[in-house]
Amino acid sequence: MFIQVVQGACSRRDEAHALLDEWRRELSPGASGWLGGTYGFTDDDQLIAVVRFESREAAMANSDRPEQGRWAARFTEVMDGPMEFHDCDDVTLMMDGGSDAAGFVQIIRGRVEDAGRLKAMMADTTTMHEMRPEILGGTLAIEPDGTFTETIAFTSEEAARAGEKIEPPADVRRELAYAMQGATFFDLRDPWFESA
Repeated sequence: MFIQVVQGACSRRDEAHALLDEWRRELSPGASGWLGGTYGFTDDDQLIAVVRFESREAAMANSDRPEQGRWAARFTEVMDGPMEFHDCDDVTLMMDGGSDAAGFVQIIRGRVEDAGRLKAMMADTTTMHEMRPEILGGTLAIEPDGTFTETIAFTSEEAARAGEKIEPPADVRRELAYAMQGATFFDLRDPWFESA
């Protein structure tokens, strides 16, 4: 799997949402290898899209389509400024990935020296699910320099906040401290999802 993360300031929320809906209706049928995406706005008007493709080649082929270029130009016009793009070939799924049933999504961006250590923590889904049943799943996308974007889908924000108060075992606490050192958290309180 390949994940592209797109982020940028956008105060014209309704227009951006409508354009993303238009992409799903009109352009996604021709986007071979597109699997879906998680989208939302933070409280401070950051639009974040975590888009999944079968491969980097499929994502690049989509970007090269003329109709995609025309749509992207229109989308750029509703953004408040330039967008950040993060392309990730190294993707780990937690509990089968995200969930379109999530009521709250948290995006975590950070950087680690040992990506394998972070992936091992994500792969231990039994411990995670027992400790935090409100987590429905997630994705971990890692760039070559160790920068990562983690997407965690929760049943609700209320359940997520209650879960945060549960003290994890010492070994889990140690791994979380390693992974989240210097990380930035983005809350999507009203996320939406698209699937192929």
